[in-house]
This record gives sequence, C-alpha cells and structure tokens, in this order.
Amino acid sequence: MARILCIDYGGKRTGIAVTDPFKIIATGLTTVDSHELISFLKKYFSQEEVELIVIGEPKNLDDSDTHATPLVKEAIKKLQKEFPQIPIKTVDERFTSKMAKQAMIDMGMKKKDRRNKRTVDEIAATMMLQEYIQFPLTP
Repeated sequence: MARILCIDYGGKRTGIAVTDPFKIIATGLTTVDSHELISFLKKYFSQEEVELIVIGEPKNLDDSDTHATPLVKEAIKKLQKEFPQIPIKTVDERFTSKMAKQAMIDMGMKKKDRRNKRTVDEIAATMMLQEYIQFPLTP
C-alpha cells in the first residue's frame, strides 16, 4: 500500500513526514537540507511507494503570499519535473511552526532540544500531514 508524504519546505531545511501504509497515522521521517531534497526523495521513492506528495503553502492571514511562497512554488516545479507520476497537493501551513513549538513544550521537551529547528520542521510536516489525512482536501 502506498503512503502519503508531506513536505514542510524552507529555504535552508525541509521537514518530511509520511503516513503509515494504511494512511491512518502521520509520522515524522526526517529533516534534510533543502538543496538535498530531490536526491533524498529519489532514494526514498526507490524503497517506498508514495501515491501523493502534500506540501505546505505559506500564506499570510489575508491569504496573500509570504516571502517564502515563491520558494515553495519553485520547489513544486522541481518536484513535478523529477516525479511527474506523483500528484502534488498544497495545504495551508499557517501556524504550523508555532503549533510544532507548542507541541514540543506539551511533550515536555527541554528548552535546549526545542531550539533545534530541524525538529520543529519535522514536527510541522507531521502536523500538516495528520491534518490532511483527517480532513482531506477535495480534488
């Protein structure tokens, strides 16, 4: 059974999460340097079947683009070129980093560990993916 993969794309780092094969639970996979994303995904896709890529789209409260939106749109173009057989859907990523930081506090993580931005990115991707599988977008 194929998985769904979620990307929290950033200029420096990219958080990645995946579902279990039954698409019930989202789990953080890793955080990679953004310039290594395509090579990481090529290797991952050779080992695991992925039926959909979900990627966070940064928006302001008024739905206008943020400074990061063009980076994500460029990343989507690269993903479509490299993996044309896998559909890509965007999801609203507003507040995911803040929610990830709060989740880290709620889990009792030490302040030192909460400063690790790689962990924040991975948790943000996991939260986006869990929300997507609970409330899927209509095509």
